[in-house]
Amino acid sequence: MFALSSARSLLASCRPSTSILGHVQTRIPSLLNPTNSVSRASSQLAPRNVKFIKRHKGILPIPIGGSIKGTTLAFGQWGIRIKGNGARLSAKQLSTVEETIKRKIKVIKGARVWMRVFPDIPVCIKGNETRMGKGKGSFEFWATRVAPGRVLFEIGGAPIREELAREALRLASAKLPVLTEFIDRSAPPRLGNLLITPELAKEVKLSDATLRKMS
Repeated sequence: MFALSSARSLLASCRPSTSILGHVQTRIPSLLNPTNSVSRASSQLAPRNVKFIKRHKGILPIPIGGSIKGTTLAFGQWGIRIKGNGARLSAKQLSTVEETIKRKIKVIKGARVWMRVFPDIPVCIKGNETRMGKGKGSFEFWATRVAPGRVLFEIGGAPIREELAREALRLASAKLPVLTEFIDRSAPPRLGNLLITPELAKEVKLSDATLRKMS
């Protein structure tokens, strides 16, 4: 048998220190908090905080209410927008396109790139040949749902020749899984796959604010 003094010293050596306990207690709330369950790098396209890391799959938005918001340029001189059907774009695809455009226009001092969409929807995937049930799959990547006619990228900030802008945005379009079109400041807005000209806007009786924006 151990002596009383040696038994106490043995228990003291086996018991975790207060600093370790304090570290464990501070880590428990962060582990239980769903907003900190996914970490992101400073250069990664992902929201800073989310309340729930798993969401429903959802459907692609279709502008059936007559809104033309986000279908014209707002910051740059040139841009690309979706011409065909909408799609779900991942954060990796958007970051690849942005790097491609920056690499092409870096020769122009002061040139900038604006991304008009942001991946804030978590996509969860289950493995192939998995039995039904057992809950939703694990988090895989961030994505965004883009409607038809939405502007994706804009370039400007400095005078850029149209030939260079077309080439940069052509290389960017080749890396996207959707059909896009090259637009400038004079391009009319889109309602889905329909170009809204001033004459057509009067026929469909759009609001006065929309007509003033197009004039």
